[in-house]
Amino acid sequence: MHKHIDDVDFTIFDTETTGLEPQSGDRIVEIAAVRLRGEEKIAEFSSLVNPHRQISEAAFKVNRITPLMLESAPDIETVMPKFLSFIQDSCLCSYNASFDLEFLNNELKLMGRKNLEKVAVVDLLTMARRLMPGLERYSLGFVSERLGIKFMQEHRALSDVQLTLKLFAKLKDILKAKGIVDFMNFTSLFGINAHSLDDILKQKISQIQQAITLGVRLKIKYLSNANAEVTERQVLPKEIRQDKGRSYLIGYCLLRNDERAFRIDSILHLEIV
Repeated sequence: MHKHIDDVDFTIFDTETTGLEPQSGDRIVEIAAVRLRGEEKIAEFSSLVNPHRQISEAAFKVNRITPLMLESAPDIETVMPKFLSFIQDSCLCSYNASFDLEFLNNELKLMGRKNLEKVAVVDLLTMARRLMPGLERYSLGFVSERLGIKFMQEHRALSDVQLTLKLFAKLKDILKAKGIVDFMNFTSLFGINAHSLDDILKQKISQIQQAITLGVRLKIKYLSNANAEVTERQVLPKEIRQDKGRSYLIGYCLLRNDERAFRIDSILHLEIV
């Protein structure tokens, strides 16, 4: 789906939980989200959730959510359908999205519902790491500070969403400066939902395989994982290789005059020449 990222609805969301391990019984206690398109905020969602279990001492030290605050809060069975309606037909984004997604899917499982398999989910932590390589650390607060964002992080769901929104805007500016504005490239680079990524990867692999079969060169636009620079290369492809769960194009690079490996999810555009 070739769309400009400013024409796509994004939902920036965050959860607060009773602890760190849903497989050990930890539950969501708060969900917040803001939906936007381009620079326009469309809607806001926020709700406490009664988890019917104690919040761990470690979690309380972070979010300061008390049992009293949760006594009259709705159950997840009430909150989740409203949240799913809110995010419908949007791309989900959060900072360290795998954490939030694991908790959402756990709650859905407990409700007897399916995982969020067909929803595009983007990790803004991955986005920060790939666009800003070499930072000492990648906490939400530290990366935001490095980008000049002035904001007091309160470690409550809506507060963290507001901070993440500001960070998302800064990272999008970096993307646009590199000419990366296609939503398919965006999800290929920073997405974490395997279902939505498989189709994009298969399309790229099919084109590469065709070039290998024909014995012809490929012209690619590539985002470097080392320095986040975007370069154009001509490559004579030799093979597609799998390593540690990633797919790589192995080929002779005419720019470097050497055999190189290119992460296929970092290829922004390719065409046979």
